[in-house]
Amino acid sequence: MSKGAEPAAGTLLLLGGRSEIGLEVATRLASGRTVVLAARRSNDLDAQRRRVQQAGADDVHTVEFDANAMDSHAELLSRVAERYGPIGIVVLAFGILGDQARAEDDAQHALDVITTDFLAQVSVLTHASKLLRAQGSGDLVVFSSVAGVRVRRANYVYGSAKAGLDGFASGLSDSLHGSGVHLLLVRPGFVIGSMTEGMTPAPMSSTPDQVADGVVAALRGRRARVWIPGALRPVFFAMRLLPQWLWRRMPR
Repeated sequence: MSKGAEPAAGTLLLLGGRSEIGLEVATRLASGRTVVLAARRSNDLDAQRRRVQQAGADDVHTVEFDANAMDSHAELLSRVAERYGPIGIVVLAFGILGDQARAEDDAQHALDVITTDFLAQVSVLTHASKLLRAQGSGDLVVFSSVAGVRVRRANYVYGSAKAGLDGFASGLSDSLHGSGVHLLLVRPGFVIGSMTEGMTPAPMSSTPDQVADGVVAALRGRRARVWIPGALRPVFFAMRLLPQWLWRRMPR
């Protein structure tokens, strides 16, 4: 894929079929494709199916997907490829924010966040990259976060999961070089949406629309990483240099 080229041809698999960002990405890439929306309670995705169909998808299907049921990931990917044709794009748009205060006292809640936001992502990425390598083509879209660039006191459980995912995806991206498979690592800042409802937006916040626009542009440019908005990249470069005593006092 050269600069300005279209993302890989084939079925688009959205893991996290209710994700606002994931659906915005899917609608931008749906035209002429088969799209598969994967989520729990997959029989309750009628509104999401209609949105993707209206965006020009050839067909839209739904499949049951439980991110934490990691022993089901390989079979799910194989079944999607067998039923709906070779997979061109896999978008990992599932995850939970969790409750930081609860996680500090409730180890199980902390583990739930880490399981969904890191371990389950590692599982899917490992199986998906193996499948796409065998095809010799495909795009993987992984959502990290600026929260994982330097983990803060205010959300260190979620941030540590994203830090682990960021490192894993960065290494996987390098390992895929020359295979025909491309991994895009997305580092958004605060996104105003249902996941952050009730929270005060942080500086340089974005919307799901803006994130999706950045993702699609980065896919077409075959970029390995994209910060959204782009101004966050120099900001977090500077933040890495702050002394720990000052970083400790940083708000969310």
